[in-house]
Amino acid sequence: MLKRCGACLMVRLRPDTEFVDGRCSACIAHSQRDQIDWSARRQDLIKLIESAKVSPEGYHCIIPSSAGKDSHYQAITALELGAKPLIVTATTCMLTEIGEANIRNLARYADTLEVTPNRRVRATLNRLSLELVGDSSWPEHVAIFHIPWRVAAEKQIGLILYGECPQNAYGGPMGTLDARQMTRQWVSEFGGHLGLRPSDMVGMAGIRREDMAIYQMPSEEQIAGIEAHFLGAYIPWNSHRNANVAVKAGMTVPAKPPSRANWFCAENLDNAQTGLHDWMGYIKYGYGRACAQISIDIRYGLISREEAITVVREIDGLFPEVYMGVNYKEVLDCIELPEPRFWELARQHANKALFDVSGERPVMKSEIWEASFA
Repeated sequence: MLKRCGACLMVRLRPDTEFVDGRCSACIAHSQRDQIDWSARRQDLIKLIESAKVSPEGYHCIIPSSAGKDSHYQAITALELGAKPLIVTATTCMLTEIGEANIRNLARYADTLEVTPNRRVRATLNRLSLELVGDSSWPEHVAIFHIPWRVAAEKQIGLILYGECPQNAYGGPMGTLDARQMTRQWVSEFGGHLGLRPSDMVGMAGIRREDMAIYQMPSEEQIAGIEAHFLGAYIPWNSHRNANVAVKAGMTVPAKPPSRANWFCAENLDNAQTGLHDWMGYIKYGYGRACAQISIDIRYGLISREEAITVVREIDGLFPEVYMGVNYKEVLDCIELPEPRFWELARQHANKALFDVSGERPVMKSEIWEASFA
């Protein structure tokens, strides 16, 4: 059975998400926001910035960035608090035109460093991770959670300010919802590994140990004195407010969502491979990007659960033939994966309890889909 949260529409199969009395942990965390003294939290953030080790170049903190709405908000907030941030971008797998424009735009506000791992190795990792864990975005997610630490160690910057705590904003184990810090242990548990360590890739398809160094955390000695914190633990997180701030700061947002399977227009604009990542998640866990995004809007009170059901029925899990103007076949060409092999992998990784895999493309079983909204 595909069961959903009684407050939003998130499914119980979402990895690491705990449900209590029929509600997902993201809804529980959101309902507890009013109990937090956000003025005191903001003061804690100011003290954190003031006490952080300033680098020889004068940087107070690193802002890990994709140059999206949240990255813009993080950087602008740091500047408003008097910090000098260094924006660190781990180059995405397949940068879109809008993504490139937004990187340039954010660079108008603060010094920016873009770290680009070997692109040949990256394409190989995209293909291998799709085969091994059903997620071609594995190298991007691992890079996001490791490269800023490596830069902080190299440049002697004592503070990294990530965005929201994912467990608090989107769901996780109940004991993780109030995390303020992204520790080394947190990265190990939630840093996009999916049970696959960077060292596991060594020896596959010609990948060398030195190729994977950039995807791994520095040693304990190298990151001694460096702390990473979630900005969303100090300032209440709001995706739409962040987007409004970003647009006012010059961020480019398309007039319609990145694909027919998305609900938000201002999210996940930088990587043309994201559509396939989202769809592979849908066939593994039974929910797509539209469900995840509209569940956020339900929590914000922007749409009723009943209205959201209509939207999810219509668009959630639709295959992204085109994502940010890029056809999925171009993505497969980029990672050198023949299309028949892609569909073979899709059938292999699809949840057989939810999907019929007798045809070329996995199809959600209609009786399970309909029952999930009951």
